[in-house]
Amino acid sequence: MEKLSNPQRTIEIIKKYGFDFQKKFGQNFLIDPRVLDKIIAAAEITKDDFVLEIGPGIGTMTQYLAEAAREVTAVEIDRNLIPILQETLAEYDNVTVINEDVLKVDIAALAQEKNGGRPIKVVANLPYYITTPIIMGLFESGVPLASVTVMVQKEVAMRMQAGPGTKDYGALSLAVQYYASPYLAANVPPNCFMPRPNVGSAVIRLTRYEKPPVEVQDEKLMFRLIRASFNQRRKTLVNGLKNSPELSYTKEEILEALGRAGLSENVRGEALTLEQFAALADAFSGEQL
Repeated sequence: MEKLSNPQRTIEIIKKYGFDFQKKFGQNFLIDPRVLDKIIAAAEITKDDFVLEIGPGIGTMTQYLAEAAREVTAVEIDRNLIPILQETLAEYDNVTVINEDVLKVDIAALAQEKNGGRPIKVVANLPYYITTPIIMGLFESGVPLASVTVMVQKEVAMRMQAGPGTKDYGALSLAVQYYASPYLAANVPPNCFMPRPNVGSAVIRLTRYEKPPVEVQDEKLMFRLIRASFNQRRKTLVNGLKNSPELSYTKEEILEALGRAGLSENVRGEALTLEQFAALADAFSGEQL
């Protein structure tokens, strides 16, 4: 059967099933074989791998994954796509499709069943609004992950890999980089999709760390400090922390903690590295540094 990466094949399938693109699911189907090859290469898929695909759409990338991996489970939220996937993936006996919201799937149980509990590779083409909840959900849940290779809006990919002091640097940068090493694999222009999105996209691979690059006493506190410092990024860190509804420190306590962490009282959150946020969290936890 001709692959769906041929735009004519994609158009045929969409017409055959009278499929309507759902804006709420952010549906844009890839129609460029070179980009699909880049995703498979970036994800480093081998015949030993079990792959979890999030949002297979009509199965375009699933076909490529099925040929590269040992086994693929594709989780699709839109039930209107299930009959299409049954047709487009009929030739592949190593693919299972689950009609579910991925946030409700027990991925740890899936990794146990399909991969003996060993780290799995996740590949996804994610709509903007759900990118962060899905990626952070995967990392925070502690499921065994080797890597997450995702197609996302380009600006989101830039934020994931940004460093301190840059305009793209923020809470997402720090959260991602606490759990994984980001690698920008490819920029993908709008004409590689059907329908064309209004913005450029990018493929980014997040390789999970075996253990985070920094040690911190209270991880949750560190992330509260990070969120508070970027909620009002133009303000000094002192004001950002003092004004945060998530924190209840006085100005004196904040200044004291900054001093213990070796930070200036005029510093802004956007200038701090992950190590400095960890040191600050430890200073608030009462750890003498």
